[in-house]
Parts: sequence; C-alpha cells; structure tokens
Amino acid sequence: MKHISLILLCNIMLFAEFREYPEHIGSSIAQFYYENHSKQTLDFVLQKKSSYIGKTRKAMGVWQTLELLNELVDESDPDLDLPQIQHAMQTAEAIRNDGHPRWFVLTGLIHDLGKILCLFGEPQWAVVGDTFPVGCAYSKKNVYPSYFKDNPDTKITQYQTQYGIYTPHCGLHNVHMSWGHDEYLYHVVKDYIPSEAAYVIRYHSFYAQHQHAAYDHLLNEYDQQMFAWVKLFQKYDLYSKDQHNNINVAQLTPYYKDLIDEFFPNQINW
Repeated sequence: MKHISLILLCNIMLFAEFREYPEHIGSSIAQFYYENHSKQTLDFVLQKKSSYIGKTRKAMGVWQTLELLNELVDESDPDLDLPQIQHAMQTAEAIRNDGHPRWFVLTGLIHDLGKILCLFGEPQWAVVGDTFPVGCAYSKKNVYPSYFKDNPDTKITQYQTQYGIYTPHCGLHNVHMSWGHDEYLYHVVKDYIPSEAAYVIRYHSFYAQHQHAAYDHLLNEYDQQMFAWVKLFQKYDLYSKDQHNNINVAQLTPYYKDLIDEFFPNQINW
C-alpha cells in the first residue's frame, strides 16, 4: 500500500508541473482561450464540419503531413514549444518503449496531425486547445470556464441546460464537440486505423472528461470502456513532453515510415 501511495503521490506532483495556465487575460495562452471559448458556438462547429469532413482540401501522405507541421508551435500549450514532429515522436517513443501495440504507437505519432488546419488558414483557437461539448451547459471543469460568458450560445436557454440538445447517456458520437484538430483528424483517418485509435484521436484533448469526468451524464457504456484508452494515452501525450529530450528524427524515420505504411496508403484525402 505504501508503494502504491508513493506512485500516486509522484503522479500528482508530476501532473502539477503541467497544464499550469496563467490567469492574466493579457497572456497569450489566456487570450487564446478567451477567443476559443467566446467563438466556439454550435453553429460554428456545424459549419466547420460541413466544410471539412468532405476531405476535399488536399491529397498527401501521412509522413508528408507530419513534416509540414514541423514549424507549427501550439499557442494553447503552456508546456512545450518544440516543433510538432518532436512532440509526435516523443509521444510515440514513450508508448513504444512500454511495449504497447503498434496501432497505439501509431496513434502517438499521428494524434496531432489535424493541426494541419492551421495551414488551411484556420486560426489556432479553431484548431488546438482543450475540447468541450457545444449545445449544452459548459462544465466549470473546463479550463478558464469564466471565458464562456461572451459566447453567443450562453443566450440560448436550451443550450445552457445540463443535457442541452442531447439526451442522458446518448453517447459522445451523438455529441458535437468544439471544432479542432481532434475532430478533423478523426474523420480523416477513421477508416484506416482500429476503432480504439480513432477514438483516442477524437477525444485526446477532452481534458474536462478524462481528468474530471465532467460530462459523464452524456457518455454511454461504449464511451466508458473506450475512455480507458484515452486516459492511458494521456499519460504519454502529456508526460512525454520534454524540452531537453530532442528526438533524433532522421534515425527513427525508417521505423515510423514503415509503421505508417502498415496502416495507410501512399496518399489520403485531407
């Protein structure tokens, strides 16, 4: 019992070192979340789904997409300012080193590829950051919950009830999440990878749920089962971030190109 308690204490202390968000609205991260929470309405989400789910923007390979994101720095992330390919490989390598299945390693590598939305002209507040359901009341467990006050959906009474436009335990597949790289990439890759991998990609930024179970009232039994993978993935997505551990991309490229080829054709539609 003492050993287990020590592990739990270490995990709590480690988590405290991450996701520490400045409160001052003048900070870039706080300003990012103000825009995100103010502008992510249900109508906005439905518009973006209609625009992007058809995957008509570009055809290119998964590795090519990873390289294109190399210069992008996520404005919502207080923990890391390394190129995206470094975070992708840090995550994937941590998963691989723990002996998980190849599909889970692949998930670590590609989980943020939806950030290519930025290269399609989308502002970062519509691409990155924590995700949350729209069309129902905002949980106070979301980061910066007070910033929702200027969202037009707060004026629509139905959207501010616990279930909003949904029904109890309807399942997340029936729930519209705030638009961003998670939802977009899910639709791009879901036909090529195992359902567990697709689920992790779709909800890996849904921190209010996998940290606080804030939306349990919307989850069904399938979601509860699948969130075990999301929570496991979070360990690698968050705790593998290391400013001082630069991955040797060139050395690992052959392994990861082979892994990509196992699941994807040479080009896919974006």
